Amino acid sequence: MAKDTVKTVKGYSIPGEGSSVLISVVTVIALFTLWWTATHMGWIRDLFLPTPEKIASAFMAAMRGDIQGGKALPEHLLWSLIRVFSAFFLAVLTAVPVGIAMGVSRTMRGVFDPPIEFYRPLPPLAYLPLIVIWFGIDESAKIILIFLACFAPLAMAARAGVRSVTIEQINAAYSMGASKWQVVWHVITPAALPEILTGMRIAIGFGWTTLVAAEMVAATEGLGQMVLNASNFLRTDIVIMGIIVIGLVAYLFDLLMRKLEQILVPWKGRA
Repeated sequence: MAKDTVKTVKGYSIPGEGSSVLISVVTVIALFTLWWTATHMGWIRDLFLPTPEKIASAFMAAMRGDIQGGKALPEHLLWSLIRVFSAFFLAVLTAVPVGIAMGVSRTMRGVFDPPIEFYRPLPPLAYLPLIVIWFGIDESAKIILIFLACFAPLAMAARAGVRSVTIEQINAAYSMGASKWQVVWHVITPAALPEILTGMRIAIGFGWTTLVAAEMVAATEGLGQMVLNASNFLRTDIVIMGIIVIGLVAYLFDLLMRKLEQILVPWKGRA
C-alpha cells in the first residue's frame, strides 16, 4: 500500500501521490459501473456507446485482424509507437537544448521565441496541409507533424526550468573555477531537470493527440488510422476500443515518467 504523505505549506495540506490512489480506483469503478448500467438499461443506443462486452469483442477481433483493413491490432500499435516515439525523442534531443539556450542567452531567446510562440497555439490540422506540400505523404510528414506538436512544450518547459536556478548556485560554481559551459551542464541543467521531465510528460500527450491527424496522411496502419477507418463505417465499438488502447499506452508512459522523476529528481516537491 502506498504511503500517504501530506505536506503542510502555509497552512494548506498538500496530499502526496499515495493519498489519491484509492480515490482514483473508486472513480474508475464508478465510471465503469455507470457505463455498464447505461448501456444495458438502454439509456444510450449502441451506435453512440456500445456495451463493455462489445468493446471487449472488438478488441479480440482486432487482435485477430478481423476488422476493416485486415491488419491486426499489434501491427497498428507498433506503427503508432514508432511514429510517436521517433518524433518524441527527436523533439527531446532538439527542444531541450533550445529551451536551455533560450533561458541562458538573450540572443537565443530573441531568435527562437517568436517562431515558437507563433506556432505553439496552432492546432496541428492547421499546418498539416503545408507539411504535406513540403514533405509529401510518406512517414517523414507524419513524424514531422508529431515532432512539431512535441517541440514547443518541451522547449518552453526547459526555458522555464532554467529560471529555477538561483544566482547563488551560479556564483558558487563560478567561484570554484567553473567555466560557462560547466555551469550550464553541471548547475543549470540539473536544476532545470524537474521542469524538463514535466515538459516531457506534457509533450508525449500532445504527441498522442496529434497521432490521429498525422495518420490521416495516406496511412494504411496505425491506431489513429484504425479509429478513423472505423468511424467511416460507424463502428463505434472499434473507435472506443482504439481510444482506450491509445489512452492506456499514454498512461503507462506517464507512469514510467513519474518513476523516472523519482529516480532522477528525488528532491522535487520536498521542502
